[in-house]
Amino acid sequence: MGWDANPRLRAIRNNMAGRNRVSRHPENFRDFRDGLPPPLLTRRLGPLPPLHPAALEEELEIKHREMQRIVAENRAIIDDNTHLQRELRAAKDEIHRLGQGILKLRAEKEAQKRELIDNKLKLEALLRAAEPVRKEVVQLRNEVQKLNAIRQDLSAQVQGLTKDATRLQAENQQLIPMRADFDVLRKELYEARRALEFEKKAHEEQAEQKDAMEKNLVSMAREIEKLRAEQLNAERRVQGLGK
Repeated sequence: MGWDANPRLRAIRNNMAGRNRVSRHPENFRDFRDGLPPPLLTRRLGPLPPLHPAALEEELEIKHREMQRIVAENRAIIDDNTHLQRELRAAKDEIHRLGQGILKLRAEKEAQKRELIDNKLKLEALLRAAEPVRKEVVQLRNEVQKLNAIRQDLSAQVQGLTKDATRLQAENQQLIPMRADFDVLRKELYEARRALEFEKKAHEEQAEQKDAMEKNLVSMAREIEKLRAEQLNAERRVQGLGK
C-alpha cells in the first residue's frame, strides 16, 4: 500500500508539505528550516522589539497545536506502518501458502500423468488379450446364423406335421359315423391312431428338441451380447484415452 493508496497518509503528506512551505517564508522569523535559524540577512540590525505577552502566548498556543498535530500525524504514520507490516506478513504467508499449493498441484499432476500412462498400458494389454475373443465372437456369429437356418427348417417341418395332424383329425371325424364295416374301419382306425401317436410322439420330440435348441440359442445370444458389450466398453475406453 503506497502513500497515494491510503487517504490518511495522503492527507498527512499534504499537511507536511504545507508545513514545509510555511517554514520557507523568510518573513516568519520564528519558524526554522532543517533546525537552523533564518538567514542573518533577513534580520534587522539593532535590538529586536519586545514581544507583546498576548502575541507570545498566541505564538506558544500555535506551536503547541502544531506539536499536537505532528504527534497525531506521527501516531497515524506508526499505526499505518504497523498495519502495512501486518499486511506484508499476511502477503508473505499467502505467497508461501500459494507456493505450497503449486507444489502440491504439480505433484498431483505428475501422479495423474503416471496413472494415465498406466491405464493406457493396461488398456493396450486388454485389447491384445481381447483379440482372440473377437475372433471367437465372429465364429459364434456364423454359428448362430447356421442355427437360425436350422431353426427355420425345423419350424417349416413342424408346420407340415401340424397340417398333417389336422388333416388326420379331420379324416378321423369323418370315419366316426361310418360303422358299416366296423372291423375293417376299426383296424384302419387303429393303424391311423398308431400313426398319429407315432407322429405325435415324433412331434413332441421335435418340439422338445426345438425348445432345447431355442434355449441354447437364447443362451448363446446372451453370451454374444455380453461379449459385444464388453467389446464396446473397451472401444469406448480406447476412444476416451485417444481424446
